[in-house]
Amino acid sequence: MTPDTRDYLIELTNSHSVETLWKHHCDRMAEYGFDRLLYGFTRFMTATSFGDPNDFVVLSNHPAAYRKGFVEDGLYRDAPMVRWALEHEGHCSWRVLAEQLLTGEMDEKARKVVEFNLSHKVLAGYTISFKSVSHRAKGAISLTSRADISQDAADEIWREHGSDIVLMNNMVHLKLLTLPVPAPNKELTPRQREALEWVGDGKTMQDIAQIMGLTQATIEKHLRLARETLNVETTAQAVAKAAFQNQMFILEAR
Repeated sequence: MTPDTRDYLIELTNSHSVETLWKHHCDRMAEYGFDRLLYGFTRFMTATSFGDPNDFVVLSNHPAAYRKGFVEDGLYRDAPMVRWALEHEGHCSWRVLAEQLLTGEMDEKARKVVEFNLSHKVLAGYTISFKSVSHRAKGAISLTSRADISQDAADEIWREHGSDIVLMNNMVHLKLLTLPVPAPNKELTPRQREALEWVGDGKTMQDIAQIMGLTQATIEKHLRLARETLNVETTAQAVAKAAFQNQMFILEAR
């Protein structure tokens, strides 16, 4: 491991926010020629669905037009490399896409995704599928090469630096699982977070009211708003979801 890679990993593991970590990582991957990244993670996957898109963790520095088509409009569901990531762990060159096209293995929906990618100069790259922590969880990241880098050139970069690139992306994935990553406009207020934390500690409404110096009616209001913010029906579900999103029991950056 080179000294600059070691310094990068130290800075990464000390990151206190998703924004800081993601910018740092995008800058680092660009040094290897991979200038556009797309990270996705779900913990609510089923046999027939990725789960509620509102519960996905998605990070990307692709242009807005690409993100809208691929993520918001749902093209990812038919993307060949997303399908690969669901069935494998490890890394894969996008060279397999050309092979699928040549052999006729790619269906029409997948072809449309490839055409969309080509129209946005998403031409070459690699996909890393992270080791799953459960059968309902899946995380992966796509690394798109600069438009002037061919797949042959990307494969050459990978032969020289692939092990370090995989290590750095694995560390990013593991670090993201520890950071608050709420969906847009779905962040708990400090009072909502505190009330949920006390519920998670097994305190009663009366206990929480006394601890927080508020009335029970006010505590109920904070918990109701927390349930609405997290789009769940029960307080127990709110505690579970807030814990998954790392919105509870967090240390503020200093």
